[in-house]
Amino acid sequence: MDPNLHQKQGINHLNRVLNYYPFVAEDGKAIVHLTPEDWQVVADTLFAMETPREMLPDAIEEYRLSDGNSKIELRTSDCLVAVEAF
Repeated sequence: MDPNLHQKQGINHLNRVLNYYPFVAEDGKAIVHLTPEDWQVVADTLFAMETPREMLPDAIEEYRLSDGNSKIELRTSDCLVAVEAF
């Protein structure tokens, strides 16, 4: 399956988050802010579009919604990354 444009944008945003979080990580946790629009693209890619796991960045071990579906949590090998809309 080839990703559609929306999924490609979501995957691109995920890669940007994964590249950025080491700069703000403390004690195995990080918070990364995206615009509300970019956050929604990521949420759609992960939770609404049935994106195959193999299309997502390998660094993501687990992901879920939290805080009443207002935060995306990404688990990597060394960090829990909270992705919030800003």
